[in-house]
Amino acid sequence: MVSLRGVIPAHLLPFTADLEIDEPQLRRHVRALLDVDGVTGITTNAHASEVATLTADEQRRVLDIVLDEAAGTVPVISGVYQDGSAKAARIAADAEAAGADALLVFPSVVFDGGSQLRPEMAFAHYAAIADATSLPMIAFLYPSTSGLRLGTDAVVRICSDIDNVVAVKEWSNDIVAYERNLRALRSLAKPVSVLSSFSRSLLASLVLGADGVLSGHGSLVVDLHVELWRAVEKQDLAEARRIWERIRPVAEVCYDDPFLDGHNRMKVALAELGRIDQAHVRPPLQPVGAFERSRIRSVVERAGLPRG
Repeated sequence: MVSLRGVIPAHLLPFTADLEIDEPQLRRHVRALLDVDGVTGITTNAHASEVATLTADEQRRVLDIVLDEAAGTVPVISGVYQDGSAKAARIAADAEAAGADALLVFPSVVFDGGSQLRPEMAFAHYAAIADATSLPMIAFLYPSTSGLRLGTDAVVRICSDIDNVVAVKEWSNDIVAYERNLRALRSLAKPVSVLSSFSRSLLASLVLGADGVLSGHGSLVVDLHVELWRAVEKQDLAEARRIWERIRPVAEVCYDDPFLDGHNRMKVALAELGRIDQAHVRPPLQPVGAFERSRIRSVVERAGLPRG
């Protein structure tokens, strides 16, 4: 059984100047993440890798590259980002055929129209994907303010009644909702890993209890995520607070408004640190301006992040 625990970064995706996938830079970036002692998995074809802009062939190529770099040393989790249930099921089956170890299933944008009043829709979406694959599935829980959110009862039913669903990526961004979900999932007869994605309040979520961290922010600060995770596991709160004081300013600048530029800013930070060559993004994203670059450079320097 695949272990979904510990620190699992979601990698960024370098592009060339003509916005093609920069395969050498992708390999370099993924290898740097995998070389960090304490990384227990890696996620691909997710928000951090700008999956919304990738064709099916490009998603397959990115997955192949990540699988090649991981070479079986840690699980590779591939995103299932698709609005139609049948199309999502095909993506899941293709990822399994390619060799992925687990799937991160995004909510359908169709849910934005009020699926909270029809919880059977989310259940059927996950069930259709589960029917197409034997891989373990991670349900991606969106913020409590999002139209793509799942209520606790819906999360519990999905996790308890669909055998493949063995973990959640908890991004409710609401500590009350997080604790409610955590307690409900801990009460189930089957184990369900709760992987925090609370990048701007990660310490609080880990202290409440979690089985790991799954975050695109790990593409930039994975070494600090490992240190924070280990400190919380040891219940060394003083050390955890010290590490969090380094992470928090970086999280704040990366996830500032507009939120959609979060991974864009992380690419800029990686380029500033010499860990990738350039920080190109695909439209509709646009490059960040000089002022933002200056802010990012300053906070990265103060945090003492390692250079490439």
